[in-house]
Amino acid sequence: MNNPKLLNSILSFTNLSRTRIPTFPNGGIVQKLGFLRRLSSTHNEDIELADFMEYMEKLKNYEKSGVPKGAGTDSGEGFDMGRMNRLMQRLGNPQSKFKAVHIAGTKGKGSTANFLANMLREEGYSVGCYTSPHVHSIRERISLGREGDPVSVKKLNSLFRRVKNVIDRSIELENGLISHFEVLTAMSFTLFAEENVDIAVVEAGLGGSRDATNVFCSSSLLAAVITTIGEEHLAALGGSLESIAMAKSGIIKHGRPVVLGGPFEQRIEQILRDKANSSSAPVILASDSGMISTIKDVRLNDGRPCQLCDIRIQIEKDIPLFIDLLDVRLHMLGKHQLQNAVMAACTSLCLRNQGWNVSDESIRTGLENTTLLGRSQFLSLEEAKAVGLAGATVLVDGAHTGESANCLIDTINMTHPNSPFALVVAMANDKDHSAFARQLLLGRLPEAVLLTEISIAGDHSRITPASLLKGAWIDAAKELGVEIADAGMGENEKLFMEQLSGSAVDKEHKTVLAASGSLQSSLKLANHILTEKTQCQSGLIVVTGSLHIVSLVLNLCH
Repeated sequence: MNNPKLLNSILSFTNLSRTRIPTFPNGGIVQKLGFLRRLSSTHNEDIELADFMEYMEKLKNYEKSGVPKGAGTDSGEGFDMGRMNRLMQRLGNPQSKFKAVHIAGTKGKGSTANFLANMLREEGYSVGCYTSPHVHSIRERISLGREGDPVSVKKLNSLFRRVKNVIDRSIELENGLISHFEVLTAMSFTLFAEENVDIAVVEAGLGGSRDATNVFCSSSLLAAVITTIGEEHLAALGGSLESIAMAKSGIIKHGRPVVLGGPFEQRIEQILRDKANSSSAPVILASDSGMISTIKDVRLNDGRPCQLCDIRIQIEKDIPLFIDLLDVRLHMLGKHQLQNAVMAACTSLCLRNQGWNVSDESIRTGLENTTLLGRSQFLSLEEAKAVGLAGATVLVDGAHTGESANCLIDTINMTHPNSPFALVVAMANDKDHSAFARQLLLGRLPEAVLLTEISIAGDHSRITPASLLKGAWIDAAKELGVEIADAGMGENEKLFMEQLSGSAVDKEHKTVLAASGSLQSSLKLANHILTEKTQCQSGLIVVTGSLHIVSLVLNLCH
């Protein structure tokens, strides 16, 4: 690391990040980044959706602005479910015309939903799947039929034209308060009804009881699934783990089975069980002692990394469930994804118990065929080259909480146990930056951490400036006793130079920390530092902190 050439290169990279981006009035770098993201995420086929997208852009979008305090609670501050129910009534209550599985939880909802939907498709069912957020196109949130493709431009446009007058009238009657998520949810359920799907798999957006998706009655709901309970959206869901658990439990319906993921703290599990008991809902615990799931090996399958797993489920109480799957090849990596797979398998068995045909082979194949953009995803060599990282190994993952950071480290250690790595991180301003940083600094230390900034859902209101994010990482490093070399920006460049002048041992063991407003400069700088510090040893570049930074990187690949 005692290399003047490297130092000059680092300083030139950070300078580039301040000079390459043209000035935009009333928004500067932030507005430019938002513009670039929207531009890069425009697919040719989606140009035909211009009217629909323009309409949706005018609605209140909490992904852009952040969720208000108390919004997901059963209180005066909570979202108005009466408004959503009235919108559904005006559309003819489409949610009553198909059967559904409803999935809530802090983490793992999207993965579990996709695992389950793919199992059902393998059995030959026509499946509607509704998830969020999306990576490339809003159409990804709604998949239809036996192939699981995103809803077509033609179908989405046709639906929009047919329901626009009803939505317009509803917005007027509700004093303009109907949100982006409420409209998209209502349209999705309308489409599922019109397409006569056999079953819908629906991911809740926020919480459960006050979420726009929570419009199913007992007769329509086949099962409720609650994956995990964590502190994300703490203020919006009441300020405590207990209040979050209460909010998530709101999807439980009378007499309908509930699959609990976990493992949960005892007090949290008791809250969920109490709600189930009061609703006469049988409980399946996917972290029960009768569940034996193990990761035996990590290997390549068709050129992609996968984990070889055994999944054994044997439950005799409440609802008897049994399956024995050996050597399942999961392309969704990590212990958390194995747990998501177990939850999905339990839910399939629960449906089987209700008379739905779901074979063991369909469960296996559905698990093995599931991949998700931006979740433990390794870029191909061509994709890495497209983002300016030719020859590098690049992992993108939308982790953004302390818990998901721990899962990300698990994936890194599993797939690259001995490889040096560098992190490129951007996060929304309503996340716990310190908890995220602490988890990523607790284990094997990265060679470099590059903090950058990107727009969130195409808007700048939830951006965390790279300089503020760097402050959280410096504090976390101090708390953990981790030595860092702060490359900084501007006035901090001198400090970086001074730290590089220390002893040879210090230089070898310090994690380089730098901030840049440019994602692409951050990627190149991370690669450059990693290569120089390891003397060209094969390493790993990890892009994380938000699905929005992952989305931008994936869009740069095309």
